[in-house]
Amino acid sequence: MGFVEIFLLSFLVALSGSLSPGPLLTYTIYKAIQSGKKAYLIGILIWIGHAILEFVLMLILLIGLSPFITDRPVVILIGLLGGGILIFFGVSLLRDIWLKKIDLNFLTSDEKNIDDREVSEITDLIQQPTLGGVLVSMSNPYWWIWWAVIGLNFMTQFSVGVLNIEFWGFFLGHELGDFLTYVSIATILGFTNKFLSKKLYLGIIIGCCAFMIIFGLYLAVSPILSYNP
Repeated sequence: MGFVEIFLLSFLVALSGSLSPGPLLTYTIYKAIQSGKKAYLIGILIWIGHAILEFVLMLILLIGLSPFITDRPVVILIGLLGGGILIFFGVSLLRDIWLKKIDLNFLTSDEKNIDDREVSEITDLIQQPTLGGVLVSMSNPYWWIWWAVIGLNFMTQFSVGVLNIEFWGFFLGHELGDFLTYVSIATILGFTNKFLSKKLYLGIIIGCCAFMIIFGLYLAVSPILSYNP
């Protein structure tokens, strides 16, 4: 699979994660509301911190685990775990939407609607948004699970190596997805009091869930089908 295909798949996977309500999205909204018309810059700075952290983590995963991920049984195991968790995330999010457990208060630009407990006490300590992008990302256990299982699975199956062309396709596609999410949301909040409607946002999330489930099935099954003992 070439650069363009990996780039596009990585972009779609990143959107599936970044659009889901979570600490970094909440932090971005929180800081954007405080910043007014400079919110777009806040979004960019938060994204830069997040991207730097993910770049370093990708290198650590590839350098540290490269001797092991060339073994086909290991590749199959990673595929089953990564694909399974991606399917689980997609199904769980669809279930939460069906049961109306998704908190959509963050879709308004009213600071009163943002739960300070979601942002956590760390936000009062993080005045520099780039540092915030790093620390808030690291504070999210699902972020670690995603990279340890799903991200590693993707890199294993698509021959992503240290700084090769596949590496850049995966990294740039992933970060573009994050960039469009966080910077767009921050910019909208900075320049208008209106935000996404709940129906539109839920429609986007449902589409992302469908993609996560389908792609998870592909990641889980493809190593088994291609395995020749």
